Amino acid sequence: MKKISDFQGLNGNIVAFKEQVSEAETITFVGVPGVCTPFAELFAYAVRDKKSCFITLTDINSARSFELTPQGMQLAGLADPQADVVALLGGLAMPKVNVNIDELNELIGKILNQNGKIIGLSYMDMFVEAGWQNKVNFDCIIDGTLMGTVKK
Repeated sequence: MKKISDFQGLNGNIVAFKEQVSEAETITFVGVPGVCTPFAELFAYAVRDKKSCFITLTDINSARSFELTPQGMQLAGLADPQADVVALLGGLAMPKVNVNIDELNELIGKILNQNGKIIGLSYMDMFVEAGWQNKVNFDCIIDGTLMGTVKK
């Protein structure tokens, strides 16, 4: 994959995602519970005019819709995971999670609409570090770098 653009900060990360899903009506986020869920909620909020849901790991039966509440996006009831975009969150590629890549690709095959997009949402080049850029047919990977400081 070659770099097509740069962004700065969390807002730039969200804008890049919004640009990539602008034509989509439905988005299914796939990630690790607890770790990825808050990021999926944030990205789903940014595109709250679209139908979105979250799948835990590769369990298609875990699909839950995102619902807009006064507190932001929250997981709600069972959802149909068919989507124009499947957004894979970087936590899936963390070594201790042990996601079976064949099962993940099988899941994508079941839920991605024809001519749909597979987008990776990661930080610290997680998909590249795990070698997934050659194992998943990503249309694009939106990757951020986190740098921080603690002050007293």
